[in-house]
Parts: sequence; C-alpha cells; structure tokens
Amino acid sequence: MTKVKMANHDLQYKNVTISGLPGCGSTTLLDMLREELKYAGFTGFSGGEFMRAYAVEKGLYDDSSKAHHSATAYSDDFDRQVDMGIREKLSEDEGWIIESWLSGFMAQQVPGTLKILMICSNDSVRIDRIVNRDEIDVNQAKQNALTRYQDNLAKWQRMYKEEWQQWVVEAGTLPAEAEIDFWRPELYDLVIDTYSHNQKETLKLALNAIKKTP
Repeated sequence: MTKVKMANHDLQYKNVTISGLPGCGSTTLLDMLREELKYAGFTGFSGGEFMRAYAVEKGLYDDSSKAHHSATAYSDDFDRQVDMGIREKLSEDEGWIIESWLSGFMAQQVPGTLKILMICSNDSVRIDRIVNRDEIDVNQAKQNALTRYQDNLAKWQRMYKEEWQQWVVEAGTLPAEAEIDFWRPELYDLVIDTYSHNQKETLKLALNAIKKTP
C-alpha cells in the first residue's frame, strides 16, 4: 500500500525507524508513537509481529511457546525481501513508523527518516522484561536472548556485508576496520536508554526529535 503524501508542517521527518535488542522497549515505543502520530497520518509496522505470523503460518514456529525465535527460521531470500521492502517504503513513502531489529540499518542514507535506537543499560532489567513478556523463567530468557542475538547477528553479517560497505563505510559513518554491528550508536540519530528513562520520558524524547524545533 502506498502512503498518501502528508500535509504536516510541524514534523521534520517523514518516517521513523525503531531498532533495539529484545527487552529494550522498541515495541512499546512503536505503540506509543502510533497513537501520538495518528493525527499526522502515520502507520505503525512491527517487523517482529509480521515475521512471527509468517513463521506460524508456514509451520516454522510453535506458537504454543511465547519465547521468540531467531531469524535462522527464514530463508535468506525471504529475510532480504522483507528488509529491502522496508528500505523501499522508507525511500518512497511517507508516514511510516517501522520497528524491527534491522529497520535502522535499512534506513542508512535514506533522507527524511529518523533512526531511533533503543537500549537498556541494565541487562538484568532487560532480561526481567523478557521474562514477563514471554512468561518464561530467567535462565530461559537469558539463553533465548543470547542465542537469538548470536544467530541473527551471524546471519545478517553474512547477508549484508556489501550493504554495510556501501551504506556505512563508503558513506563515511564508520571506518572500514569497524566490526559489522547493526546497533552501533553511530548509525542512529537518537539513542534512548530505557533503564534511565521511563515510558513517558522516552516518548517525549522521540516526539521532540520528530517535531521541528520552534
């Protein structure tokens, strides 16, 4: 679906991406921004929700377990199709809030997109959020979070080496010797630590960045 051009003059960005590791609050911020920016015609999209629904439909994921799965459940071709679709939407459309692990990376060098990185500087708090969200014990949450991170990072490092070189190294964001890490703060316009900021403060920081400075 192609978005209609927005007639807003109080926003300095036409699209927003939200990225972050599990338990850092990216989905919560998506939900809050979706509500706050309805007046401007914004639509929210969760990459994680989309991929989980696809995995369940194709029998790749047992939805009796609330623990999330890694990207290794999908083929490289399908992963790339979804990711590049995100980049296409950000490049050609307006009014998207897209939340996914890689949405900020897919927005590199795309004009008019605010790239938000969510972090939680207290790892115990982050794991506790996963425990409550997925209704699993602490050890399961730690193992699931670590395995997903390692599996996803290894897969995407392999898949997106050329894009990293083009969008990050050649663009001058990071030097050639920098390790491929899709959640480096240098790749983002705004970094929010949800350990030191509550939900209300997090939303305010995001809205202040999206709106034009008076």
